[in-house]
Amino acid sequence: MRIHIGSDHAGLEFKNELIHHLVAGGHDVTDHGPYQFDALDDYPDFCIPAAEAVAKDPSSLGIVLGGSGNGEQIAANKVKGIRAALVWSIETAKLAREHNNANVISVGQRQHTAQEVKDFIDTFIATPFPGDERHARRIAKVAAFEEKN
Repeated sequence: MRIHIGSDHAGLEFKNELIHHLVAGGHDVTDHGPYQFDALDDYPDFCIPAAEAVAKDPSSLGIVLGGSGNGEQIAANKVKGIRAALVWSIETAKLAREHNNANVISVGQRQHTAQEVKDFIDTFIATPFPGDERHARRIAKVAAFEEKN
């Protein structure tokens, strides 16, 4: 699986650890930064390019990280075609894929241990979208609104 990843300074530590974890798991990872710690960096500078890369390659998934994951999710969701989900448990990781066909996962480094985040991301990647009509219908409505507006 091709994975695009971006963070801000608050997610940098986990981002680097996750890249190693994902590569060891056989995934092709593109790092959209940051590449060094800068307490004044801005998450949109890294999370939007990661989301844009996912939008251009629908067979890929994305990961955005920050302190809480909130701003990173908001930034990613500004990209047309992105359905970024803030994940805080195994269950929300599964539901993000099963019910929303989310293509980007957002997680807060300050909220979880590194192992929890790895488990969330592994679950997110491994969970397919089953395509249930009710979920597909809802996703299509959101996409139609996005296209129109």
